[in-house]
Amino acid sequence: MDARRIVTLLVQLRWWSLAAIACLTLSIVAAFAAYGGLDFDRRIENMFAADDPLLPPYQRVKRLFGGNEIVLAVYHDPQLFSADGVGIRRLETVANRLGQVPGVASVLSLHDLDQVIASIPRGLFTQAPDAGETIVDADNRLSVAYLDLFRGYTHGPDRQTAAVVCILTPVEETTSRAATIGALETIIQDLPDGIAAGTLAGEPVMVIEGFSLVERDGEMLAKATLVLLAATIFLLFRSIRWVVIPLGVVLVTLMFTQAALVFSGLELSMVSSMLTAIVTVVGIATVIHILVRFREARARGAAPRQALIEVGSLLCVPIFWACCTDAAGFAALMIAEVGPVQDFGVMMAIGSLMVLVAVATIVPGLALLGRFDADPHQAWGENRLQAILASTLRLIRARRRLLAMLTVAVLCGAVLGLGRLEVETDFTKNFHANNKIVTSYETVEDDLGGAGVWDLIVPAPRVLTADYLERVRSLETRLRSLTEQAADGTTRPALTKVLSMVDAIDAMENHPLLSLAPAELRAQAMSAKMPHFFAALRAEDGATGETYLRVMLRARERQPAEQKLRLIAAVQAEAARFGESTETAGTSEVTGFFVLLANLIQSMIRDQWICFAVAAVAIGCMMTVAFRSPTLAALALVPNALPILVVLGGMGWLGVRINMGAAMIAAVSMGLSVDSSIHYIFSFQRAIAGGRTVVEALDEVQQTVGRAVVFSTLALIVGFLVLCTSEFIPTVYFGALVSLSMLGGLAGNLLVLPLLITLVYGKSIGES
Repeated sequence: MDARRIVTLLVQLRWWSLAAIACLTLSIVAAFAAYGGLDFDRRIENMFAADDPLLPPYQRVKRLFGGNEIVLAVYHDPQLFSADGVGIRRLETVANRLGQVPGVASVLSLHDLDQVIASIPRGLFTQAPDAGETIVDADNRLSVAYLDLFRGYTHGPDRQTAAVVCILTPVEETTSRAATIGALETIIQDLPDGIAAGTLAGEPVMVIEGFSLVERDGEMLAKATLVLLAATIFLLFRSIRWVVIPLGVVLVTLMFTQAALVFSGLELSMVSSMLTAIVTVVGIATVIHILVRFREARARGAAPRQALIEVGSLLCVPIFWACCTDAAGFAALMIAEVGPVQDFGVMMAIGSLMVLVAVATIVPGLALLGRFDADPHQAWGENRLQAILASTLRLIRARRRLLAMLTVAVLCGAVLGLGRLEVETDFTKNFHANNKIVTSYETVEDDLGGAGVWDLIVPAPRVLTADYLERVRSLETRLRSLTEQAADGTTRPALTKVLSMVDAIDAMENHPLLSLAPAELRAQAMSAKMPHFFAALRAEDGATGETYLRVMLRARERQPAEQKLRLIAAVQAEAARFGESTETAGTSEVTGFFVLLANLIQSMIRDQWICFAVAAVAIGCMMTVAFRSPTLAALALVPNALPILVVLGGMGWLGVRINMGAAMIAAVSMGLSVDSSIHYIFSFQRAIAGGRTVVEALDEVQQTVGRAVVFSTLALIVGFLVLCTSEFIPTVYFGALVSLSMLGGLAGNLLVLPLLITLVYGKSIGES
């Protein structure tokens, strides 16, 4: 069946198709309202490949120590160390409320330390006759030792900053990590006795806030983008009908895509938050090509039905291949090792094919529904645009060799810039400077030390010995001696806190009853007083029978990527050195959110260029079949790959670091920009087949396809700029980079592509 017969059949069945699509869409909306739509996978470990070497240590800590997620609830109380105990009593109230939140396994605060001191019988402190039995007594050696031990965790050196360490239950054991964080936030914002609201910090808080912003942005920005796109299309063509048609295509595509994803069990992630935006690109661009050609047919005197059949006959083949190449390009992401990137490839492949369904079922019915506002109007300044498009071809013919050399020079500069790309590992840089996450981290970094929480787990004997304790002390000394360079050029300790059970045992030397007790007895005594906290410091692996100690580390979260990765490598080297020095069974490993987040973007971009290459090959193969010409397929790839390389290379030259919004931009942009090239070359082939010379064919295509490409690109750039208003910086990056890539694709398809055609078919240039 040829294209015209297919289009004629779709036009004949338009009312049935429109009714069916409306009923199905309403059913999906009702099902989402009743049962919920797509879920978000908020597990940070799912952002890594299943065989990533960073995951086994992280999973081991979760298994051994009941989860390794810690949230710090921090506030300022000038009376925290007041001798009358008012600050400690207030802290007790806050800690008790925090500890009762579902999803919190236990809490640790100065109040817990105070209880330990208070449990010792009076009169046993022999170092001073007037020594007291509270944590705030400066004459109590055990109090002083405890305060030094937990400084940076339970309190700040200013003696006014209180911190409650909230140890969270594993995600699998709680219904909603977001609900837990929300409840903690409510408590810390409403403190007793008029104390100023506090703040929460910790990697779990950052991750939840990031997902919350992505989810909120997905809803808000999708609506804003569609509204702005509608306004832009209306201003261009001044037709309500032809505003409704592309928006209907986008909305139906999204509904059907989401329904397919729910049915298949896929979940959204930070990567797949781009779903709505990219479906919008494919849908809007497709309909605007139809709109421009329909308007031209109507201007020639064709009736609406005849005009639509004529346009459909011309465009159904390029639209089919454009959607299929989009799907092939996105499907290339399935070779990535990171689960969410694979899922995103599946989502977008489905979305691209759903555009075909939406266009075939919606456009005929809505375009021919009644006579009101049937025709789109000519855009303001369109005559001027025609002149500009014609002048570009004259420029290409007159200066094609110069333009070719400039193109090669730009490409070389872009490739050199790629080598300068750097990765952003500071997760707080994903938020605006005034976001509560950033201010919270600044508070913790300034008042408590580093906000980056991570762990070193080391094998231990079942019964602690003096020799083993000495080896751990030596390890901790080496860790504390690691240094880094501050912003002002001075040298400072790289780790702001190193804490393990060995430090707690050493502090017990100041205990009046346990100062001479064996190490194991001291450990058991402290575990009895603070069972949840010390259970997080030593554990036995039920599968192997091996025992492990957990060394809790703190570092500054807000530091350069290279410095952070060097510190992680240095700690890993010390862990390996410790493993070589002990005969205890087991492996020393470094893990934690600090480590995962530092390597998150590397995990996402590790396969970026492989995916990009596979996408280019897949798209090239499909275009070879579509055009029946490997030469034209190769020519079509160049103007679409070039803008991507230029954008990323420019980031390298400008020192703009890659975050999640830029991590997969290469493969994604390749799938987005190739549609215009497909329309361009199909129209060029049709013109050549109609007996036109290369010059005449390019002139015709530049005015028809060229105008559609300009209009669709303009509308989409305006729509995507809404993303730049997001509070989540990766979304801002994605909106800006996609806009730049589309703008580059516009230049590529209207300048570079005809330039390549003239160079390849140079002998025909002089034909008239």
